[in-house]
Amino acid sequence: MKTTILKGFGATALIFALIAFKSNTVEKKKIDVNESKVEWTGEKLTGSHNGTIQFKDGYLLMDGEKITGGKFTIDMSTITVTDLSGEGKQKLEGHLNSDDFFGVNNYDTATLEIKNAAKKGNVYGITGDLTIKGKTNPITFDLKMEGDSATTTLTVDRTKYGIRYGSGSFFDNLGDNTIYDEFKLDVSLKF
Repeated sequence: MKTTILKGFGATALIFALIAFKSNTVEKKKIDVNESKVEWTGEKLTGSHNGTIQFKDGYLLMDGEKITGGKFTIDMSTITVTDLSGEGKQKLEGHLNSDDFFGVNNYDTATLEIKNAAKKGNVYGITGDLTIKGKTNPITFDLKMEGDSATTTLTVDRTKYGIRYGSGSFFDNLGDNTIYDEFKLDVSLKF
């Protein structure tokens, strides 16, 4: 009887030890928000504009050297135009913050949540959910990892998030005022 009870306790202890060991292998690798950056580029028929936007927070879930998940939050109130100065810069930043574009007063953050990551050398094929203006859509991209840094380029179709201002896909006769539906985000993460 004592042997059976001891074996039962021993098996239970072993199971708890294995569960504890397994759960401790996943690490939350937080980004350095001051060193990480996002540079955006938006194009129109007659040229392009670019700028930056800052992270609010973010992390990757790592099981050893393998990404298993993650979540990143962008502070939408930090949209900055870097190719203009003076009144033109202020006007475009105001327009990007307005409801025509990102509606920052109502949607002060955007998020990217990593759902799956397939490792191919030091590059991961990532699938996740991107949320902008309260609308969530799936997104896929490659993320290159090198030590304590990672880089990627995301191409986002703004019309999937209800941002249709100046879109030739939704409005006729825009001529030179046509703004392309896709914008690009060059992302550099530091951990």
